[in-house]
Amino acid sequence: MKLIALMILSYLAGSVNFAILLFRFLGKGDPRASHSGNAGVSNVYRQAGPVWAAVVLLLDVGRAILVALLAKYVLSPGQVPWAGLALIIGNSYPCFHGFRGGKGVANYLGFSAVVTPAGAVIAALSWVLAYLVRREPFIASFVMVSVLALGSIAACGYRPAAIAGAAFTALLIVFNHRKNIRGLLDKNVGEEPEKEEE
Repeated sequence: MKLIALMILSYLAGSVNFAILLFRFLGKGDPRASHSGNAGVSNVYRQAGPVWAAVVLLLDVGRAILVALLAKYVLSPGQVPWAGLALIIGNSYPCFHGFRGGKGVANYLGFSAVVTPAGAVIAALSWVLAYLVRREPFIASFVMVSVLALGSIAACGYRPAAIAGAAFTALLIVFNHRKNIRGLLDKNVGEEPEKEEE
């Protein structure tokens, strides 16, 4: 019952999309109406600049940290990654915003920073290295998310439930980037890619 209750709470917390709320506050409409159509940090950066993007990033990470702290306090180690999964589902499919949200990368980084602090540092560095090699933010995010998932699994003692929760979370984030993947594949076969950035 604790796991179910906390997963519901995590989903609702993730469903509060700070990018959408910020744009309403600034009178800029809906961030999903322009560029990538994504209500995430990168799209805020493109439409409102680095300062507001940093604000959204800090709010996303801060919210995720609070959820992770609560999960570690209430749940057993094997159950903790499932609270992170619920958070990412809420961020991706927010019930308060028409079930169209972000991709979950910043939230997963914040959540994992509590579960596996060393893993989060390594994951952030891996993002930088992957970006320098490929210059594709979403590929760098895939590398980071993989490191975060592995770090969470190790921090939770390789329990089967933790492995499943971390794996589902990583797969969901990859699924959320399906347009990026499709665009890269189209580019590689010489077709005009569908434009969407991380």
